[in-house]
Amino acid sequence: MNLEMQQFKAEFFKALAHPLRIRILELLAEGDKNVNEIQTLVGSEGSAVSQQLTILRAKNIVTGTKEGNKVIYTLKDPMIIELLAVARQIFNNHLVDTITILDKFKEDEEVTVVPKN
Repeated sequence: MNLEMQQFKAEFFKALAHPLRIRILELLAEGDKNVNEIQTLVGSEGSAVSQQLTILRAKNIVTGTKEGNKVIYTLKDPMIIELLAVARQIFNNHLVDTITILDKFKEDEEVTVVPKN
């Protein structure tokens, strides 16, 4: 079972491993949208958006429901919203760590530079 779970996680994160797919998920976290709405909001070609939605559907991350001549996309599991929020927090933590390192480097550089008289 543990190996199956690790495989699931690996495949799940592979499905998320594209900036446009992440952007699509962020948009869907705000509410259901059709391809044209997503395309407009991301400023990308419809074919690129459709390709990414196909991948997300294949991995059961989003679902599509036909309404008339449009397909409305929805997050399959609302916990995706929490996952994206956690990823954002991890990113922020990395930024804080990087800023701290840069500040320390700057302080060390100022201390080691001795003005000539």
